[in-house]
Amino acid sequence: MEHKLPPWRSLLFVPANVPDYIDKAHQRNADAVVLDLEDSVPPGEKAAARERVASVAEKLSARGVDVVVRINASLRLAAPDLEAVAIPAVRAVCVPKVNGAAQLQWISEALGELEVERGISQGGICLIAMIESVGALSRLEEIAKSTRRLAAMTLGTEDFAVSAGIVPEADALLYPCQQVLFAARAAGITPLGFVGSIAQYRDLEAFRDTIRRSRQLGFRGALCIHPAQVAIMNEEFAPSGEELAEASSIIEAYEQALLAGRGSAEFNGRMLDAPVVARAREVLASVADEALPGSTAGCD
Repeated sequence: MEHKLPPWRSLLFVPANVPDYIDKAHQRNADAVVLDLEDSVPPGEKAAARERVASVAEKLSARGVDVVVRINASLRLAAPDLEAVAIPAVRAVCVPKVNGAAQLQWISEALGELEVERGISQGGICLIAMIESVGALSRLEEIAKSTRRLAAMTLGTEDFAVSAGIVPEADALLYPCQQVLFAARAAGITPLGFVGSIAQYRDLEAFRDTIRRSRQLGFRGALCIHPAQVAIMNEEFAPSGEELAEASSIIEAYEQALLAGRGSAEFNGRMLDAPVVARAREVLASVADEALPGSTAGCD
């Protein structure tokens, strides 16, 4: 089964070991909630968080929330994580610190075995890969095409910055972010992310500018760590009413030109040809899918 990620603009991290955050997660209006078993959970609490995650996911799903779970990177921790999260209430597994295709392939195989054992729709749980090291950049193409279960890829900016010895700011992160985006696009999966530090959320106007620029660069949504970021991402990663109206008009003008035997058209002082129309169709397609939070559609 080949996966297409639902049009999630905002994916909010929630530590799986903090009940107060979990209880409020459904009120945050994020397109998806990412229950975190990795960095935000101390080693001594990982086992308890893992045991709790299935019941939490089921409660959130019952409230109309799309649930993603970020598992741990190490094999020793990831294996029991997968046993805990392979349930119908979990729509995707976020895999951190992906360094090669084999890592995603064994996770996909393990999920497949669990789906069969538990009577879950085969291939129903998709994967999101987080690229967090310099070494992974040279393997982006093979990672992006590693498994049909992979639906999206993103740069984990904080860990990547440590690996690269850089400050997690826009100028330093632009190149690796674009590399991840291009690899995702080439593989036909969703590019997630924004060009900046995920930890910077106090200056919300600066954050809005970052999201707006990231959408212009081609990103379609992103992970975030603070509820204050959600509304901005939902607004800025979605086309405006004006953009939708213009896209419709562009397509109409082009189709009329084709009927007249022309391969291009003029529209508001611009020449319209196939690439311009393809971008307009993509704008409309980004809101055509109704698989938003609470829907029954899967990631396929």
